[in-house]
Amino acid sequence: VRMYQEKVRHHTGEIQDLRGNMTQLIAKLQLMEAMSDEQKMAQKIMKMIQGDYIEKPDFALKSIGASIDFEQTSSTYNYDKARSCWNWIRLWNYAQPPDVILEAGGPNVTPGNCWAFSGDRGQVTIRMAQKVYLSNLTLQHIPKTISLSGNLDTAPKDFVIYGMEGSPKEEVFLGAFQFQPENIIQMFPLQNQPVRAFGAVKVKISSNWGNPRFTCLYRVRVHGSVTPPARE
Repeated sequence: VRMYQEKVRHHTGEIQDLRGNMTQLIAKLQLMEAMSDEQKMAQKIMKMIQGDYIEKPDFALKSIGASIDFEQTSSTYNYDKARSCWNWIRLWNYAQPPDVILEAGGPNVTPGNCWAFSGDRGQVTIRMAQKVYLSNLTLQHIPKTISLSGNLDTAPKDFVIYGMEGSPKEEVFLGAFQFQPENIIQMFPLQNQPVRAFGAVKVKISSNWGNPRFTCLYRVRVHGSVTPPARE
């Protein structure tokens, strides 16, 4: 009987130790889950700070096969002229190629990491990897707080969007809009009646916010769906 009682006490102690270990493990798992939630919250806060509320598929991403139609796109601004005009400000980054506007945002959206064209009138045409039923287009610019010049005069102002299809390219008017640089990310609803899919989008800019030398585009996003939208 004594040996049995000792075995019971021994096993009871092991069970208690096991329960203690389980309690510690559960506490650690809860802490890890809480940390994960905090990380997710931090990401949401960063997006709020950056003003990036756009949670739609972007069919203009270079990483998924979108590209620039150079025949339907303005020439890149001659940055040598920029250096001669602004001799003490380094504007090397203004020589970025047009497809820089097809790269994801975040740390890449920094001063000078944009595509620039001469003057305040120009255009860019984006070929998507597949035909898309277009719904919205988003433009993004840097905030004034990090602008090297202290202003946003290189931001686009008035622009028109066309859906493009066929060869020779057929242009279908999808809307005229104005970008307000104080809101660094703006989404514009497109007209598309009757509903049809397009393989490319042209953004034609007719003015900027005051810079006489060049206009900058930081990022362009194209939204929609690969299937026809449901009719109401």
